[in-house]
Amino acid sequence: MSSKITNQRTSRIERKTNETSITCNLNIDGTGQGVIATGIPFFDHMLSQLTRHSFIDLDLSASGDLEIDLHHTVEDAGMVLGIAVKEALGDRQGIVRYADTKVPLDEACIECVLDLCTRPFIYYDLKFNKEKINNFELELNLEFWRAFAFNAPFTLHLRQISGINSHHIIEAGFKAFAISFDHAKQVDPRIKGARSTKGTI
Repeated sequence: MSSKITNQRTSRIERKTNETSITCNLNIDGTGQGVIATGIPFFDHMLSQLTRHSFIDLDLSASGDLEIDLHHTVEDAGMVLGIAVKEALGDRQGIVRYADTKVPLDEACIECVLDLCTRPFIYYDLKFNKEKINNFELELNLEFWRAFAFNAPFTLHLRQISGINSHHIIEAGFKAFAISFDHAKQVDPRIKGARSTKGTI
């Protein structure tokens, strides 16, 4: 795996294994533009929601052993995106750090609570009444968020307030995270150093 920080809030990550090959270019102070190509249409749609609603610029391409399973590609994409966020955030000095957002999508409403600390943790409470959307196994949603949170790293809570339609539940979750991330990554001039009594996050 190779990585390069191109300036203060951007990064480029390349990761190749026997199972996947992933390239990620990230600007967390972007305009919500990007090109997503993982070979998994539903997953691409969700990552596009994340890009648009968090105002990041994200180019992410992945090729993987989809003929075996989607698991490797989804999990590794989360891992690479997490590493890209980690490098783009740098020392996290001056960032707002915390955010809490609820997003509705028709009958579904999902809450995301986010702490951009360096303590990896995920609380995940999303429930589905079927196993797949097209060829995307819904259990992979958790695998993505876990890989993302533990490699960024950050503390993430995703909680389902309501919802029946699996597509709505997952999409509202991606949007809720995106909006929370957009807020938490902002630099507040009132914050001197890290927003922590420890002096570091």
